[in-house]
Amino acid sequence: MTEKVFVTLPEFSLSDRSVPSAAAPHSPLAALMWPTRPGESVGALRAIVLVALGTALMALSAKVNLPLPYVPMTLQTLVVLMIGAAYGWRLGSATMIAYLAEGALGLPVFAGPVGGIAPLVGPTAGYLFGFVLAAFVTGWLAERGWDRSVLLLFAAMAVGHVAILAAGFGWLAFGLGLGAAKAWHVGIVPFLAASLVKNALGAALLPAARRIVERRG
Repeated sequence: MTEKVFVTLPEFSLSDRSVPSAAAPHSPLAALMWPTRPGESVGALRAIVLVALGTALMALSAKVNLPLPYVPMTLQTLVVLMIGAAYGWRLGSATMIAYLAEGALGLPVFAGPVGGIAPLVGPTAGYLFGFVLAAFVTGWLAERGWDRSVLLLFAAMAVGHVAILAAGFGWLAFGLGLGAAKAWHVGIVPFLAASLVKNALGAALLPAARRIVERRG
């Protein structure tokens, strides 16, 4: 006569421990400072206010400039990258598009005394359109947590600076026909040292601001 042996198997359940939970989305700094819920009308109001604030900062930073033969040196690239990192890629790039639209409509928001179409087809055109790409890239990386670390944000802003300078170089060299050598000397070399300084400043300020906001929250 054989004995029957019953083995009790452990029960498994799909609990929170057995199934890894999805990581919480990383919110840009602006969303932490002014949080909203999906579908709330205040979300649209927040976007309008932030875009208006961003374009105003862009206009002010354009007026702080050092005149150079082809393209003036301004604080705009710092502001572009900080807006991208703080707003995220959607609102950051939308702010840059709104800024260009304001200038195209004639508002004096560019580095020169007047707005209009001329700056958008002149020597500064490549840099101006590069602002949109830079805000997009920097914001995209910031939304993936690169704004928590000084080194990572420095790298993200460096990518943004490369986007701006590359767009400006391409337009000067090929759009205006200056050639690669002259475009490099007038459109890249004068801005390299200042770009590093602005990169370091932005990468130091935003993570510090984020930590302060998170502690208060």
